[in-house]
Amino acid sequence: MPGPVIASYILSGVSFFLVLRFHLLPAVFAGLAVHVLTVKLARRLPRNWSGWAHEIALAALAVLVILGLIGSLLGLWSFLNGNGGMGALLDAAAETLERLRRAVPPTIAGYLPATVDELHAQIAGMMREHGQKISSVGIAGAKTFVHILFGMVIGGLTALHQFSDSSTWPPLTAALYARSQALSHAFDKVVFAQVKISVLNTLLTALYLIVVLLLCGISMPLLTVILPLTFVAGLLPVVGNLISNTAIVLISLGISPGVALASLLFLVAIHKLEYFTNARIVGGEVHARAWELLCAMLALEAFFGVAGLVAAPVAYAWLKAEMKIKNLI
Repeated sequence: MPGPVIASYILSGVSFFLVLRFHLLPAVFAGLAVHVLTVKLARRLPRNWSGWAHEIALAALAVLVILGLIGSLLGLWSFLNGNGGMGALLDAAAETLERLRRAVPPTIAGYLPATVDELHAQIAGMMREHGQKISSVGIAGAKTFVHILFGMVIGGLTALHQFSDSSTWPPLTAALYARSQALSHAFDKVVFAQVKISVLNTLLTALYLIVVLLLCGISMPLLTVILPLTFVAGLLPVVGNLISNTAIVLISLGISPGVALASLLFLVAIHKLEYFTNARIVGGEVHARAWELLCAMLALEAFFGVAGLVAAPVAYAWLKAEMKIKNLI
């Protein structure tokens, strides 16, 4: 194997470690998202465009993608902080916990928050306690948002060189470009597969909450909050499902213990089905079995926490792609 290629693999491995070590995963994922979306849209441009016309069109597409993603992030932030969004969900959860306090023995009730303010305080305390892990998956303050903006701009700039002729580049530059190409392809496959899974999860959840419960004469509150939360949280492997499921069961408990039990059983059934679906969708895209992805997620979570858990499917897909290029598998 030529020296520049070996050096490109070493630099890629070091970069992967540094990204997770210094919590730059949101910036990298934002840059990859802009890069992949811009390239996908650029492939639809007229083939007879070349030179400056193609470059200007690429730049315009990159700017539109960046603005679209920023708008989505700001919309999500507004949803999380609006009175009709997560605030209403927290209020409903606090009301449910207050009812639960009156129904359970005093020894258990002492562990439950008594008021909305106390619930907010406990959540704030958890966020402070685990702030480093939370920030590693992108839910942080201004610093992470600035990193994401930088990542988007870099992703847009790299998309401009996607259609360049790399045959005339220096050996190390060309080798690093090949590594980045494999990474972007792995990200494309895994992330868009995860979007499909999240859409399926949201549709099944909506079927239960809107159709099944309604046929039983039960009206589920806060559907306009629960369903978007289910979709957004579903984009995070494993962790996201825990977030949305906890919210659904807690709101169901506010209706009755029977509805809460039914919701829990239905969600368990959904995720048993999703176990095979995930293996088919994600595993099919990256040519990996479910146990391989789970082992990768477990190993990286042990080393890097939540950031490793989120990065694991993309990193493993990238590794398998590189091994396949070298005919090792």
